[in-house]
Amino acid sequence: MAATMPETTLPASAATLAHRIATRLKMKHLLLLRAIGEQGTLTRVAECMATSQPAITQALAELELLFGAPLFRRLARGMEPTELGQLVLARARCMLADVEHWAQDIEAVGQQRAAHLQVGIIPFLPAHMLAQAIAMTRPQGRRITVTLHEDTSDRLLEKLRKHELDCVIGRASAVLDMEGIRHSVLYEQEPRLIAHRSLAARLGRKPLQWTELTGLDWVLGQRRTPMREQITDFFLRAGVEPPPPFVETLSAKVIGELVAANERAVSIVPADIAQELVRIAGVGIVRHRFGWTLPPITLFERRTGARYEEQRLFAQALRQVCASPAPV
Repeated sequence: MAATMPETTLPASAATLAHRIATRLKMKHLLLLRAIGEQGTLTRVAECMATSQPAITQALAELELLFGAPLFRRLARGMEPTELGQLVLARARCMLADVEHWAQDIEAVGQQRAAHLQVGIIPFLPAHMLAQAIAMTRPQGRRITVTLHEDTSDRLLEKLRKHELDCVIGRASAVLDMEGIRHSVLYEQEPRLIAHRSLAARLGRKPLQWTELTGLDWVLGQRRTPMREQITDFFLRAGVEPPPPFVETLSAKVIGELVAANERAVSIVPADIAQELVRIAGVGIVRHRFGWTLPPITLFERRTGARYEEQRLFAQALRQVCASPAPV
């Protein structure tokens, strides 16, 4: 997205439109746009917003007059956004998400804390890293409050673009849609093979035989995630058909419990997560180094828009925790 130009250099039409939006756009318009996007028909929108359909129709007419073009096409199956409508609807959702975050910031201040951050995280992150970074983020000596949203990197980045998240700690990948996103690598993770303790001891006594490994009960992350893709690629490069998973899950804790309870179960997880699963689930780590690293753990933020002091300090704390000492 192009950087916003100073107001004095904007074309007259854009400057006029910006002034018109700033002076005439109301919160009820944003709520109406979101409701139309969710409900699909003016009848359902009127029911949802507890008002009359004529009032909804009039408010939509005000919006379309404001933007100078239709925002929705009226079809038999309901309302479909035009190209302009899609843009306006996306902006409205972002603005409403910012309002909701604003309310959470005010609530945090009322509790004698700093602002509230919405942080997206992938499952395979060490808990101690997040705990330390959150504890170190103290603007004006006050702790922040945080809501953590766990999901895959691609889905988290989509929420980041919609302003539902302030930042994302995910895994870099060439297949991710990076439009409007800036990123900085936090650290690299090495993979470790984990197994039931007795199986780990047996596998550690000799070089790994990949054909033997494919016959075991594999517990893996979901398909089309960067880590799963890399594991699949590793088997293919070794000339072995990738093993079908016994269980697919995004939960590191579930992986640990499944592996610890099954004498034939194995998985590949980041080294720092493997150490946590030894402690909390009792798995064994196979003494083998793969010679490759997983896609790096990366901090993602929006390229444009406000970047609050609390968010800057949290990013700084993350870098400190990841740099010294280096993750296991």
